Amino acid sequence: METVVLAFSGGLDTSFCVLHLREQGYRVITVTVDTGGFSPAELLAIEARSAELGAAKHFTVDGKPELYAKMVSYVIKGNILRGGVYPLCAGPERVIQASQAAEIANQEQAVAVAHGSTGAGNDQVRFDLAIRVLAPGVKIITPIRALKLSRAEEIAYLEARGFSVSALSKDYSINKGVLGTTIGGRETKGSWDAPPDGVYPQVAPLEDTPDTPAEVVLGFHHGLPESLDSVPASGLEILNQLTHLGATHGIGKDIHLGNTIIGIKGRVAFEAPGILIAVKTHRELEKLVLTKAQTNVKEVAALTYGDMLHEGQYFDPALRDIEALLDSSQQRVTGRVRLKLFKGNIIVVGCESPYSLMNPKVATYGEENLLWDGRDAEGFCKLYGLQSVLAHRAGVLGGLS
Repeated sequence: METVVLAFSGGLDTSFCVLHLREQGYRVITVTVDTGGFSPAELLAIEARSAELGAAKHFTVDGKPELYAKMVSYVIKGNILRGGVYPLCAGPERVIQASQAAEIANQEQAVAVAHGSTGAGNDQVRFDLAIRVLAPGVKIITPIRALKLSRAEEIAYLEARGFSVSALSKDYSINKGVLGTTIGGRETKGSWDAPPDGVYPQVAPLEDTPDTPAEVVLGFHHGLPESLDSVPASGLEILNQLTHLGATHGIGKDIHLGNTIIGIKGRVAFEAPGILIAVKTHRELEKLVLTKAQTNVKEVAALTYGDMLHEGQYFDPALRDIEALLDSSQQRVTGRVRLKLFKGNIIVVGCESPYSLMNPKVATYGEENLLWDGRDAEGFCKLYGLQSVLAHRAGVLGGLS
């Protein structure tokens, strides 16, 4: 009997895949990679679900440290928000999950790796690319995509064989991870409606948030968070604390509308309080320590990095080049940022750094300083706008104005 390794979440799609693959004659090994979405109890329940569905073996892998080191850290360093709002969330997780599934497929001498992606979304691309890179000798099996199944058809298939499906799974696809939680369902299939508050697992409705703001100080070292209120902690621990704190104050709930990898428009609801707080805070610290040219170059590189990471191109060497640039840009991004969290808002109150370019010993905005005097400033003003003056005069002489 040939072995197939299935990337397994225990949800509707991958539960269907276990039964379908077994009925096709495969020995199924399930792999659950925890990228921040599961409690210990939930991981045990997923393992039990795998056994209940008849999988021959199950692996549980902690993918959070790898995800943070390889991808989340660069989302923070690059201030990456797709479409200005979306901190990628599920995309980087899929690369880690596919990578672990491919590794276990090689280890178990499997003939194929399977995943539960549909033929309409981004995840199919991410999984397929990673598997092709890391396990080139195996087949890729995608039952949902190949059979063009609807969620209703999957539910009927499972229930006909005696397996229950949660009520929420019938209407929504929810993915929780280190970067945040994505929510897809009836409302996100169009561009007008939004999912109800009850679908969001963590972020409180604004009317239920405290009437007093939370004040926190986030410390950074070389561009990454290292302390919260002066208490040192790992980046993952800080993101987790910021997620719970931000959710309490109604922060991080939004909807992203953009271009999918395959070229159609897509829409996804999400909540990501922790990473959104970290990115906004980090960006403010960068404003204090980076030069204008550094910021401009970095923003262009980070935009490319975010697009490629979101679209499953993690293994392209260009991303290693951009990571080197981002790492270099963060050498002086060290300091503290003071902020308030209140009624869905992240309010930056102030920041400080030993590398501050607002050092009063150098210059004070709007006042006398050590680097030039009024005569120098007058000459600069004359020269700085010279081409605008010349262009206007040329237009007048030419009869344009």
